[in-house]
Amino acid sequence: MKIYYDWASRTWFSSTSCTLGRDPHPLSTIGPKAEQNLISFSLSMQNDNAGPVIGILTGKGKDQSIAGNGPLFKALQKNILQQNGVSFVFTAEDLEENSVNGYIYFPQLDKWIEARCPLPHLVYNRVPFRKIEKTEAFHKASRFFKEHNIPFFNPGFLDKFEVFQLFKDHPPLQEYIPETILVSGPKELKNFIRKYNNIYLKPANGSKGKGIYHLSQLGNGMRLNGLHDSFSYTDYKNFWNQWGILLTNKPYMAQKAISPARKEGKRFDFRILAHFSEGNYSVTGIGIRQSKEQDITTHIPNGGVMIPYESVRTQEHDEFIHSAVVEAGKLLEKTKGFYGEYSIDAGLTDQGTYVIYEINSKPMSFDEVWIEEKRIEELTRLFFSLAGFWHINKNSRTP
Repeated sequence: MKIYYDWASRTWFSSTSCTLGRDPHPLSTIGPKAEQNLISFSLSMQNDNAGPVIGILTGKGKDQSIAGNGPLFKALQKNILQQNGVSFVFTAEDLEENSVNGYIYFPQLDKWIEARCPLPHLVYNRVPFRKIEKTEAFHKASRFFKEHNIPFFNPGFLDKFEVFQLFKDHPPLQEYIPETILVSGPKELKNFIRKYNNIYLKPANGSKGKGIYHLSQLGNGMRLNGLHDSFSYTDYKNFWNQWGILLTNKPYMAQKAISPARKEGKRFDFRILAHFSEGNYSVTGIGIRQSKEQDITTHIPNGGVMIPYESVRTQEHDEFIHSAVVEAGKLLEKTKGFYGEYSIDAGLTDQGTYVIYEINSKPMSFDEVWIEEKRIEELTRLFFSLAGFWHINKNSRTP
């Protein structure tokens, strides 16, 4: 079905009577001559409704320009167009009662063009900053989607400590969670470091390995190692006097440090991408990140390197990863809302036990090209399924 957009009048048209997106009003129709002067889109049809129309919710940066994962948005639009759908990017402030002021990417022009878009069939939350999700505009938009029965996923960033608490109380996952506390004062942390001698300090709302420290107790002294610096203190009191305000204002978690398994003398971690597919949560791709010069984090921006999963793969690894993905997805859906996409950072101890470090509701791009390509396919399939357009995968179902 051909749908047309007139940039001058900011109006959508069709050659036959139909609706577009969640707009209940039929589009105006035009004849063959007028069509020649307009941009056209080939869309699917369901009961005289053209689509799917996918809204990608993002935010604005400090300069008020559109922020977010531009390469991901472009790749999604290319694939959605190929499958006879269309997507647009917008912010919470762009939402109006019956339309959205969005931005459509045109691959043939490699250009974003502002357009008045219909209400979408579903919204994919890719807001890039936690502070945006705390704004009234975001909360208002979330309520709007709920009131209009527009599927909205993923509902928001995850608080790492809250997730650990959930997993700790969930039998299928609790064995993978190292003991973790929220740093609320000097006494609790002092008892924790005395109990384990080696712990990690992590921001509860951090990302990309930023702000992580390794704290160890050496006799009465303390040693704090960061990604790029290290500090020594004669005793715990001196350490707390220096770091207490940061650790309680952030807030920070304290987590028992593991002794990691190593490959060629360097620790490695699992980075797992998962999607909701065909009625369940499944593994989309697995990447391995290996430390290079420090053991605090294996993130590539912090000096980690990428190695293939096949180089460490075992049947036990496969079984753990599959189980963790299925159980995490079901638990998140039950307690936090529908997360159709998420990633898991996990590790292996030198004793052969598994550890889940964190769950990410808005995964960064994977450096493995094949994983990113499959990610686009899985997201597109999920979009069409949630929107009620079944031709990509007729066996899938909505959650």
